[in-house]
Amino acid sequence: MTTETLIPKDKFDFETVDRLKSCSYDQIESIIPELLEWLQDMNWPISQPIAEYLLPFSEKIAPEILKILQGKDEVWKYWMLVTFGKITKDKLVLEEINRIAKNPTQEEADNEVSEIANEIIN
Repeated sequence: MTTETLIPKDKFDFETVDRLKSCSYDQIESIIPELLEWLQDMNWPISQPIAEYLLPFSEKIAPEILKILQGKDEVWKYWMLVTFGKITKDKLVLEEINRIAKNPTQEEADNEVSEIANEIIN
């Protein structure tokens, strides 16, 4: 099984998600960015199972979470905060959450990203 076979093909690819669940972090480390893409919209059917699988690895994937929080996709930021915000202990991620809460961009404010960040820090 190659790591490429562990990346879901579409939002209904539960078969791949089931295979993913039997893998260790070391087996999926190289595809973390691709897996996080499935959390861009938590309304997609496979998003929640992928998020649940990734939660125990939240500290290991903190650099990728930080990249998303520093990016321009406000909806993805929102879902990253909802999914990982309250459990992260990573200093840089927490600093970015604090920045979003206290000094959001207009887009972060418009898309309620700053509201979620405020809930996390308070």
